[in-house]
Amino acid sequence: MITITFPDGASKQFAPGSTPLDVAKSLGKRLAADALAAKLNDVLVDLNLPIQESAQLKILTFADPEGVHVFRHSTAHVLAHAIQELYPGAKNTIGPAVDEGFYYDFDDLPISADDFPKIEEKMQEIIKRDLATKREVWSLDDVKKKLGKKNAYKTELASEFSKQGSQLSVYWQGDSFVDLCEGPHLPRTGMIGAIKLIKLAGAYWHGDAKNKQLTRIYGISFPSKKELDAYLKLQEEASKRDHRKIGKELELFMFHEWSPGSAFLLPKGQILFSELQNFIRAEYKKRGYQEVQTPQLFNKQLWECSGHWSHYKESMFLLSMDNEEASLKPMNCPGHALVFNAKSRSYRELPLRIAEFTALHRNELKGVLGGMTRVRRFQQDDAHIFCTQDQIPDEIDGLIEFTKYVYDTVFKMSYVAKLSTRPEKFLGEPKVWDVAEAALEQCLKKHGIAFTYDRGGGAFYGPKIDVFVKDALGREWQLATMQLDFQIPQRMNAMYEGEDNKKHYCVMIHRALLGSLERFMGVMVEHFAGKFPLWLSPVQVKVLTISEKTEAYAKEVFGVLQSAGIRAELDDRPLTLGKKIREAELERVNYILVTGEKEAEAKTVNVRTRDNEILGEKFLPEFVNQLNEEIDSKQLPKEESKK
Repeated sequence: MITITFPDGASKQFAPGSTPLDVAKSLGKRLAADALAAKLNDVLVDLNLPIQESAQLKILTFADPEGVHVFRHSTAHVLAHAIQELYPGAKNTIGPAVDEGFYYDFDDLPISADDFPKIEEKMQEIIKRDLATKREVWSLDDVKKKLGKKNAYKTELASEFSKQGSQLSVYWQGDSFVDLCEGPHLPRTGMIGAIKLIKLAGAYWHGDAKNKQLTRIYGISFPSKKELDAYLKLQEEASKRDHRKIGKELELFMFHEWSPGSAFLLPKGQILFSELQNFIRAEYKKRGYQEVQTPQLFNKQLWECSGHWSHYKESMFLLSMDNEEASLKPMNCPGHALVFNAKSRSYRELPLRIAEFTALHRNELKGVLGGMTRVRRFQQDDAHIFCTQDQIPDEIDGLIEFTKYVYDTVFKMSYVAKLSTRPEKFLGEPKVWDVAEAALEQCLKKHGIAFTYDRGGGAFYGPKIDVFVKDALGREWQLATMQLDFQIPQRMNAMYEGEDNKKHYCVMIHRALLGSLERFMGVMVEHFAGKFPLWLSPVQVKVLTISEKTEAYAKEVFGVLQSAGIRAELDDRPLTLGKKIREAELERVNYILVTGEKEAEAKTVNVRTRDNEILGEKFLPEFVNQLNEEIDSKQLPKEESKK
């Protein structure tokens, strides 16, 4: 007998040759029905793989990310199978699962999105056939003979895999479709419940523009139609909230092909940006931060000293300065270490909290750029805390409390954390990493923050906590981060004089709570669907005239609002009141004030909201006080505060 040990530590005896599916059946009908694949000693495997020795096993379902990956990669093979039957001349290349579904690249496939219904129908037919999948191991000669004659891409891939020492495996679907693939796969095509092809795109073979452009088909799949319908509904809502669309409508920001990945903040967008900065700056004053500004351009010697030149060079914008190699800064930490080292430091000065908002540049691949959420030029609410080892728990406590204030109190957005541990390539001693990781873990547990581990996902200089914030649609965005760093202070000789009159290396804590302000703005635009809380709104109030008779009073109201520091606009155009109101609502202006003869005589304003809620007449001084109270308290819009 062999012993199978489960993730919870329990174990059970099975006969040698039992499969993960056999194990799942022994644990219950529901698990067996939901099982998609398995992890055997941390390796993804098929459900029908015979297990010959005692091992650790986890049954994967659609609730597991790896299970979703297997499910959608299997769907990509169904797509390739359908293309083969519909377009025999097409050549399939690669078809991975990705974060938002799957795709498959094809050569010699002249189709348009109009062909999707026909392809989907064929895919559904293959699913209904409930074809069994079967894995075989082939030699390179087998691939050349059986696949390479019709498809040179498969021979090229097989040759590359062979050079890497990888075993060449193929997967059959029934008896008519076979594809080179590492696997694993679903046992049967009938396990796929619902599919939808999403879009077409062009893609170069191996991502190289020198190669031929292929046809890429993107799709999504789920175990049930109900789940697919829910996804499509969510995508429809996400499309309405797309920050690129709303940003254009509200004239917040723009982009230009001459500077890809760099946002142009338009006047209204700059107001949003500045208000976020002002919010964080006000908190800095309460929490003992000092703001600095460091250069944009540094000689490579700084990055060699910090370790970034060998670990991060490929993501830096390189140029020449005084005939020597230099770079635009991708992060602030080495510059802040120089600030720390500008004079001798005593333990009495610690913790020293240094903050900065200046722009950073990272050479992201053009293909991954996406509006405000993935850019090359950005600004962070960036700060570095220089402290002693004994001060670490208190500083992390303070950062977690700060994070809770930002997301629990002000923006009321839920979140989860991820603790990333030592990567394969790292600086320093393992025992120092162990101390750092334990400190972060203990603080998360102390504050009751839900978190998962990302084993090996830490930065090269230390472990980190990443905070993933959920927006109004339940999507997760990585925004806040806290990174503990014992390495850069040692590399850059950041030392202080202790109580013992000896020199000691300090600890550096990297932290950003909003993260990239550009990214945060993009997330915030979609979260609020452009309906910002009053304190953030670029235009908080719009004053509308009804006729020329009350223009003077409308201007008086407008002047009072401006004097009170309210961001207001006056619409005295000779248009109907209904049209003016409609335009103000589309612009997501928080409050719309109508100033007619009745209001002019009574010295009032008739107030309505952007959601067409009529609040009625209010005396102007009283209304201004209400506005200031709402701004000062950072109240959320009613529709958000109810969530």
